[in-house]
Amino acid sequence: MSLLLQYLQLCWFKNNPVNLYPSTAFLWKCISFYIISGIIVEANISDPADATLEVALRAIMAPSLLAVLVFINRVKPLFNQLMIAVFICENVIVTLGICLEIVDVFVQATAYEDVPTILGVALLLWYLAIVSYIFRQVFNYKMLKSSLYSFIYFLSTYGVPFMFMELL
Repeated sequence: MSLLLQYLQLCWFKNNPVNLYPSTAFLWKCISFYIISGIIVEANISDPADATLEVALRAIMAPSLLAVLVFINRVKPLFNQLMIAVFICENVIVTLGICLEIVDVFVQATAYEDVPTILGVALLLWYLAIVSYIFRQVFNYKMLKSSLYSFIYFLSTYGVPFMFMELL
């Protein structure tokens, strides 16, 4: 539990994933939660079969991109820490996104109908900032470079599977 709390501090731009030493079982729990919560979110948007396929593609893209970054930067021993850091933070954002979808159902056709959209954009910006922070900590990137890689990571892990699903 303390390891989870230490990883959750990354969402508040505290801690350094390089200094955390997770088990492989912890990694698989993070990935499992990522897949399940992703399917829940996507199943609310499309049918469950498409949602499952899109989340499976994201679950392949994310570790692949992180592996490429680890390979390029020659920090192979940090792969598990990087994976867990990114997946824990994505899980937090997705969980808040699920809550936001619930709120969206109840505020439609009211004076507050734009609030979920604004909060969604805020979650997206927070997500990009968190991933950028993690990249800065793990790879010692400058702010601009880590922000750029964060944006590319987001476009690749969410955009490519989305485009693939649109082609089907």
